[in-house]
Amino acid sequence: MKCLIRAWHQHEAALRRWLYAHARNADDAEDLLQDVFEKAMLQGKRFCSIDNARAWLFQVARNALIDRYRMQHEHAELPNELPDKEPEENVIGELSGCLPRVLSELSAEDREVITQCDLNGMPQQHYADTQGISLSAAKSRIQRARRRLRQTLEKNCQVRRDSAGNVCCFVSRTPR
Repeated sequence: MKCLIRAWHQHEAALRRWLYAHARNADDAEDLLQDVFEKAMLQGKRFCSIDNARAWLFQVARNALIDRYRMQHEHAELPNELPDKEPEENVIGELSGCLPRVLSELSAEDREVITQCDLNGMPQQHYADTQGISLSAAKSRIQRARRRLRQTLEKNCQVRRDSAGNVCCFVSRTPR
């Protein structure tokens, strides 16, 4: 541990200056300095085997500073009361009622691949094996079927998208 104390005494002032220059305030800089010392202490005897203690201490300080910034940016203020469901969830839920009618209008091949892979969760490789086709061919078939399903949903259920391209509303048609 003597090597840690020696390294700390040699580099503490430079670390403190660097943290003061990069942290938002003096309290944050002191907290980060303490975090760096704690991490060095946790290394125990392994700290003595570090080739360049100064570089290690500054790297730990830099990482601690980055972590602090990330933590501050990851927290978002939430309103006191949250709605039960997001509006787009309601739209998607209601739109799913249109799905069986639209599926019945697709070709048998499209209906089969959508039902098996998307609705029943069959892995694409398993679908390819059961159909006797390559995985690449199965993926192409699935993508084409999804595209035709989307086009049919948009046409027959009058789906509208917002400026971000998300489904915002639709007009449900009456069953046949």
